Formats: sequence, structure tokens, C-alpha cells
Amino acid sequence: MKIIFAGTPDFSVPTLKALLASKHTVCAVYTQPDRPAGRGRKIQISPVKQCALDAQIPVEQPINFKNPEALDTFKNYQADLMIVVAYGIILPENVLNTPRLGCINIHASLLPQWRGAAPIQRAILSGDLETGVTLMQMDKGLDTGDMLAKVTYPIAEEDTSSTLHDTLSTLGAQALLDLLPAVEEKQLNPVPQPDADVSYAQKLSKQEALVNWDNPAVDVQRAIQGYNPWPVAHTLLREKPLRIWQAKLTTELPTGTPGQIKVDRNRLLVACNDNYIEILELQPANKRRMAAADYLSAHPVNNLILG
Repeated sequence: MKIIFAGTPDFSVPTLKALLASKHTVCAVYTQPDRPAGRGRKIQISPVKQCALDAQIPVEQPINFKNPEALDTFKNYQADLMIVVAYGIILPENVLNTPRLGCINIHASLLPQWRGAAPIQRAILSGDLETGVTLMQMDKGLDTGDMLAKVTYPIAEEDTSSTLHDTLSTLGAQALLDLLPAVEEKQLNPVPQPDADVSYAQKLSKQEALVNWDNPAVDVQRAIQGYNPWPVAHTLLREKPLRIWQAKLTTELPTGTPGQIKVDRNRLLVACNDNYIEILELQPANKRRMAAADYLSAHPVNNLILG
């Protein structure tokens, strides 16, 4: 088949690489326009664009498909199928209906749970026991299309959004390869999404990653893991920001008020409203990430209160 691939971030790359290594032809890659990023605000290209350039595949970067020229360019590729993975641009119906076999999306949740922008993070923040990927036939709704395949993955106690991101991106790529023969032979068994159990994964904000130490320790732990690698759980220490990258639950009951630090044998414990949580890795303002034990060796913080 002639396939158009659409994606933008790192999550999309394993699927593009899998398609490039398959018997099918990737005739074009669509990705979001280059944008300034980082402290220097230098123009950066997306990981998907870099992968496509390395493979010498034509790259298209329309702002949207409202421009007739963008739509004509898309139609001229005469693709059999379009694969969409975290593209970040809403596709109108005239685009969805152009490829002979339509458009298939790989979404990082078990639909209809966590439709929308941040399914991996919301699954961790909500304490879900499992997640996965769903391949669906795209329609005009937001992640509402008929389901073509699902792969389930149990969320491990130590999983962060970063580790789940990498796992699910690989699972999605393999699931697509497994599905493509049925796509090509028109032997799919689409299943409509149920109306029950629908939930939406709202876009993340930096503000919501501010740790509330009045919460139970398990909720604080989920926040630390769910906001890793972005926007990163953070708090204040001596009125300066402190980012928290890794922590673990304890069964120790706090003696101080929520947010109060207890240093115990080179362990950095912080009181929540029910138990202490142990901070394992942190990042002071304008410093590198470091182990909590290394931080404690140079900073006397016992009994200080975070927040």
C-alpha cells in the first residue's frame, strides 16, 4: 500500500520506522510546522520530520487543511491509507475521506477511556491499573472512531509517564504491523466505542503539577510519576522552586505537618496527610537533577516545610 504518515513527537517515531521497514511505501510524511523551542527559542524540527528526512521521504507541514493548496497536495499523493500518531492537527472530513482505505489512528489509551491530549499522564494520575493502545478508524469526532484493535498493558508501580510513553509507542507500532494485512485485504472488524466509561484526558498545565502535601501520599506519588517528564511535579523550598523527579511510598506515619521534611539516615522524607513519602531524585532551581542523598550532603533541610 501507499501510505501517508502523520505524526509529530517522539511517540510517533517507532511507528514511522516500522512502516519504513515494512513492505509498504511511505509516500509522504505530515508533521507540524517547525517552531521555536527551548530557552534560546531556536527553530526546531519535529522528531518525525528528522526521521523522514533521514529516510529521504517527502515532508509536508501545513498549518491546517483549510488552504485548498494543502488539500490538493494531499490528494495528489493518491495514498491508499493514512496512519496518524500524535499528529496534533485536527483532520477535516475531506482529508479523512481522501485515502482509499481511510485514516487509522494509534491512541495511547484503552478507548473510550482517556480520549484527548494527555492519555498516558491521566491514566497514571487517576491510579489506573492498566492502560494500552487502541487503533481506530478515524472519524470527525475527537478519538470517537470505531476500534480496530486493542493492546492492554498493566501499569507497574514504578512506571512514570516517561516509561509508559516509550512502552506504548513500541506496542502501538507492532499492533499496526499486525493489523495492516487485514486493512489491505479489507477484513477488518470495526467495533463501535461504547457510550459508557468515556473519559477525557485534558491537556496538562504547569500549574497543576504544584504538589499539594495535604493530599494522601499515594496521590502525591501519582503526581510525581504522572508529571515526569513534563511539566514535572514541583514545590517550594525556602521560596525557591524545587522539582521532584522520583519518589517512593513509605508506611511511616508522619510526626510533622504536611510538607514538613524529616531527614532520617540520609533519606529525605516529606510528610503527607497520612504517610511520609521518600524523595529519591530532585532538582533545585538552576541546578541539575540529583539524588536526594547527594542533595542532603550539602543542604541542612531537616524540619523545613515545603510549599
